[in-house]
Amino acid sequence: MAKGVKDIKIKYFDKDIEKIKINTIGDWIDLRAGKDIFINEGEHCLIPLGIAMELPDGYEALMVPRSSTFKTWGILQTNSPAVIDETYCGDDDQWFMSVYATRNVVIHKNDRICQFRIVKHQPTIRFEEVESLSCSNRGGFGSTGTN
Repeated sequence: MAKGVKDIKIKYFDKDIEKIKINTIGDWIDLRAGKDIFINEGEHCLIPLGIAMELPDGYEALMVPRSSTFKTWGILQTNSPAVIDETYCGDDDQWFMSVYATRNVVIHKNDRICQFRIVKHQPTIRFEEVESLSCSNRGGFGSTGTN
């Protein structure tokens, strides 16, 4: 294995699902719908993504919609970002995208609907209670870009 490269075992639930491709631009990796889905406006749906993975120890996946997902299908990911830890790695642990439809929509098998990246777990931390912080104030919530 090349230095810094993590091998990830992946299981496809259907031979007709397009294989995951590593992007050469950006770190996020596209995921596809695992089957044709029809969702009525106002309904919740778990869209199967047709894959399961064995993530490396100490890592988890963050899954979010692609930038075009809402514009194209009118769906909102209900737990955005989704977190998939390395213990969700069994043969039946298929990944799903949990969505809410804002209009009637058809999503076809192999449509690219979301993306993921893997990240290291947060290190062990502890909180130290203080009376004052040593940094300067930014101006409160929503202060970036105010005149």
